[in-house]
Amino acid sequence: MSVTSSAELPTSQTDLPLAGLVVVDLSQFLSGPYCSLRLSDLGARVIKVERPGTGDLSRQLYLSDTEIGGDSTIFHAINRGKESIALDLKDPGDLSRLKKLLGQADVMIQNFRPGVAARIGLDWPAVQKINPRIVYGSISGYGTSGPWVGLPGQDLLAQARSGLMWLSGDADQGPVPMGLAVADMMAGVALSQGILAALVGRGVSGRGRLVETSLLEALVDLQFEVLTTHLNDGRRLPGRAAKNSAHAYLSAPYGVYACKDGHIALAMTPLPGLFNLLGMTDLTEGQADAGFRRRDEIKSAIAARLASEKVPHWLSILQPADIWCAEVMNWPELLASEGFAQLDMLQVVTRDDGVSIETTRSPLTLDGKRPANGRAAPKVGDHSDQIRKEFGL
Repeated sequence: MSVTSSAELPTSQTDLPLAGLVVVDLSQFLSGPYCSLRLSDLGARVIKVERPGTGDLSRQLYLSDTEIGGDSTIFHAINRGKESIALDLKDPGDLSRLKKLLGQADVMIQNFRPGVAARIGLDWPAVQKINPRIVYGSISGYGTSGPWVGLPGQDLLAQARSGLMWLSGDADQGPVPMGLAVADMMAGVALSQGILAALVGRGVSGRGRLVETSLLEALVDLQFEVLTTHLNDGRRLPGRAAKNSAHAYLSAPYGVYACKDGHIALAMTPLPGLFNLLGMTDLTEGQADAGFRRRDEIKSAIAARLASEKVPHWLSILQPADIWCAEVMNWPELLASEGFAQLDMLQVVTRDDGVSIETTRSPLTLDGKRPANGRAAPKVGDHSDQIRKEFGL
């Protein structure tokens, strides 16, 4: 396993495509900060605006009982490489300082509940008057109008309303949520794309732009393939397989199967050839649609056969025959694998107070090199004095 330390960064921050751009991030938790993390990884300077004392509420949002430097691991993961200025937005002086900072920024990000930004004078019309060139990014739960606007915009709740929970699990299960905050992260990705496009457009027109998305919109977009199918085949509900389901719309053998010592995933593959390799009778009866029509029967038969041997045995037969298959790994197995080591996706980030944390790196490479920023997530107001002096606040 390869871990890049803060002392050996392969790409200078000044060489990255967003170097020189200033992002003022007023968002909390995951969706907005995930967007600014992506921009930071591409070289932008992200100034995180936090409440004095408590800071971003995700500092105390624990995924486990591990705490590093007084903050949760989730906060460290999302906010590495950023700066922090402590401002009380209920204080007229601090609000004035923030507006002065926004006047010199390129991007602002917020994920306040609808109506809050306008109430404190930080909505798009107000900020546009301060800085006509700024790109204003906003994430909500369910958009800016309609009956759901005032409801809590939280990941699990957005998943619940999106239909996504009916795509995973077997037919006899109830709704199955994703084990990740997928709404938050996909909304952050969508907003980063919109902000980057608006920055390119600003280079042509010279004007800023309002970019908005929501958790629900991001989840609808995530389902674009299967929703398109639903909209054009009589709006029938998806039918999950009774056993080993991995995709409600895909035929046998698509799924995850237990072996003697672990699990193996099988993707799309011609069934007659697979049956032959597994030493089974061809259950398709020469019918091309058997994978759908007899999906449960075929998957049950394959499951019984795969359970008779260990994973390495089946991989030694299936992989040379170019069957799309893979061992199902847990995190220790992934981290110990040579395939993962070659990606060089981990780094150690540090802070002046001695905090050191191992975390991930950008999923992108630029000119063959993976960007890295060796600075750990800041303490609340870590850079307040420096930022106030630099921007004249």
